[in-house]
Amino acid sequence: MKKILAAALVLIAGAAQAGDVYGVWQTETSEKGSFLHVRVGPCGDKVCGVIDKVLGGGDESITGKTIIWDMADQGSGAFGGGKIWAPDTDKTYKSKMALNGDTLQVSGCILGGAICRSQNWSRVN
Repeated sequence: MKKILAAALVLIAGAAQAGDVYGVWQTETSEKGSFLHVRVGPCGDKVCGVIDKVLGGGDESITGKTIIWDMADQGSGAFGGGKIWAPDTDKTYKSKMALNGDTLQVSGCILGGAICRSQNWSRVN
């Protein structure tokens, strides 16, 4: 009975961890002065993000577009194996994320890791 309870607690803790990243996140400000609010949530057993708002004069036509997909919860606030779309370059990067309190470090690489970018996003809610 104790082993079953311990296993259930581990599963619950893992599920809560993925849920900690859920919510709205604000990207860093672009060179043009605009930034995004990205709504992160579940998509099947993965984590995805959709552009909720464009603020500061950016291209509002990208509102509602998926920006993050296929992120797998790797435990301890780490997510990987996903993709991220960069609206400023219209490029898709292999991506990973690391959650640390109210900061979400999002990074992505192309060309086998030769070109990488990262941002620290702040929790909105």
